[in-house]
Amino acid sequence: MIKKFICLMLLYTCICCSNNNIESNNSKNNSQLVDPENLYKLAKFNFDQQNFELSKNQFTEIKKLFPLSNEAIQSEIMIAFINYVQMDYDTAILNYKKIINKYPSHKELDYVYYMIAMCNYEQLQNEALDGYYNNLALNSFNQVIKRFPESKYAKDSRQKIILVKSNIAAKHMDIGRFYLNNKKYIAALNRFKVVVDEFSITKFTPEALHRMVEAYYEMGMYEESYNTAALLGYNYPNSKWYKYSYNLVEQIDGEETFLKKVRNFFNG
Repeated sequence: MIKKFICLMLLYTCICCSNNNIESNNSKNNSQLVDPENLYKLAKFNFDQQNFELSKNQFTEIKKLFPLSNEAIQSEIMIAFINYVQMDYDTAILNYKKIINKYPSHKELDYVYYMIAMCNYEQLQNEALDGYYNNLALNSFNQVIKRFPESKYAKDSRQKIILVKSNIAAKHMDIGRFYLNNKKYIAALNRFKVVVDEFSITKFTPEALHRMVEAYYEMGMYEESYNTAALLGYNYPNSKWYKYSYNLVEQIDGEETFLKKVRNFFNG
């Protein structure tokens, strides 16, 4: 009887130890599951699978459970990026700006500024429409270059600026042509001058100079027409727009007089 009792006690002890080990292992597994690093990997996996809403919820949960972790910061960045991917640009910009305010010394701050610029860039309108996002995108890309000149995003920002400026210049050209066709020459000149003075790196500069030649010619301001044609010929001698301007101003006094005026213009 005593032996039987001892065996039962030993069996009970083994069962208790076994249960404790199971509970310990389960606790360990649960602890690993709610670890911010593993949760972030899971959320990132779902993002890579394009389960955007699920991953957004998981990133949000990481922020709530582990607000002081590095994964929480990265989750905020990923949430903003999901907004960008879903073309919810206003929300994405708002979230990126919150990150800038909360973490002004974050190591990936150049990326955050760049993504704000991209949100504005992807909302660019046709040049004939309102140019609100042109200016926002231009200012945003300039921020990237100014704040992070050595960043890997600076080079692309410079290239995007050229494209944005071309879009803005195209808008000015479209309006300028409209004024020119409707004989509103001063208004037309103002538009073309903006292109020449502020967007000279764009492809529209030769045409803008030629349109100025046309406007001056129609207003009877022949000296200004000569000088603008000469400037066009000096900078873009092989452009079709110079040929158009040359044929136009040549009608005033003839080829010889025009060429003489061109020489005088550059000789001072």
